[in-house]
Amino acid sequence: MYEWIGKLTKSERRMQTVSYWLRRMPRPLVEWMCRWLGLLLFTVGFSLRRKIRENLYQLLPERTSRQIHRIARQYFEHGVLTLYEILVDVPSESIGNCARFTVEGEEHLRRVLENGKGAILFTPHVGNYFYYYWYFSQRYPCLTVVTAGSEELRPLYLRMQSLGCQGLDYDHTPPLTLLRKLRQHLREGGVILLLGDFWRPNFPRALMFGRQTRSPRGAAQLALQEQVPVIPFYGYRERGLCHRMVIEPPVHLYKYFESNQTLEATNRLNGFLERAIRACPEQWFYWFNVDRRLDLVGDRAVEDGGSKDEIDPVSVSS
Repeated sequence: MYEWIGKLTKSERRMQTVSYWLRRMPRPLVEWMCRWLGLLLFTVGFSLRRKIRENLYQLLPERTSRQIHRIARQYFEHGVLTLYEILVDVPSESIGNCARFTVEGEEHLRRVLENGKGAILFTPHVGNYFYYYWYFSQRYPCLTVVTAGSEELRPLYLRMQSLGCQGLDYDHTPPLTLLRKLRQHLREGGVILLLGDFWRPNFPRALMFGRQTRSPRGAAQLALQEQVPVIPFYGYRERGLCHRMVIEPPVHLYKYFESNQTLEATNRLNGFLERAIRACPEQWFYWFNVDRRLDLVGDRAVEDGGSKDEIDPVSVSS
């Protein structure tokens, strides 16, 4: 999947040319073109399509073959639409209106921030998570952690940075410095957005979909040590280029777990990730390599020394 994205983003001049012409087309026509391109990629990408279907069968055994086929096809369509949104359809204030962007439960975040202790927004890589971070950044003092070491994905991060989305570089910021800045941001009443399904082979063990995986414990660690709420949310493409975000009531992990119970707290948060992914599986980014993330695959990666090519947009490690 990263290779396919890289073919589009590696040439700045090509992206500018494509963006120039797409901006002059009616959005309904562009949406139709994106869906057809997604269908074309689904048709010709035999090996990737097979891998995604196998992973879907493993983690969603309750779905029928027809449903698995539909989810896999929509996965490709959603991917193309998301790239169009990030590279061409640059967000503006108009995205906040109900025609393009609907938000449920934002009062939960506002009430938590009234206490002055900050908040942790916690979400999976579902929908157009770049857009969602932009939305919060326009309304609240936000900070996240990016891992922009991937040449394929770096242009996407630079695009969002130009729109005022602030982030710390996971790969080039010392861990203690990273944690100190996040804590300071919370103590100043700020919002931290973390994507909990970020994966590295050297992360601590945790559970997801009832299987062993490797999860960052940063969200649980910050929540327990700073005694700030975690607010789960997820967004999804409701139709075409319109999105809906669902912000759930805050979770006060420090009321249920001790400061040394980050594993138990992380597993509870991972339960939300699984629920959000099941709600709109066709829009979860990681179906193409989730087999590496679960069971013994990640353990073998650790034994082999791991890999640095597994780069993700936004998250934090413990």
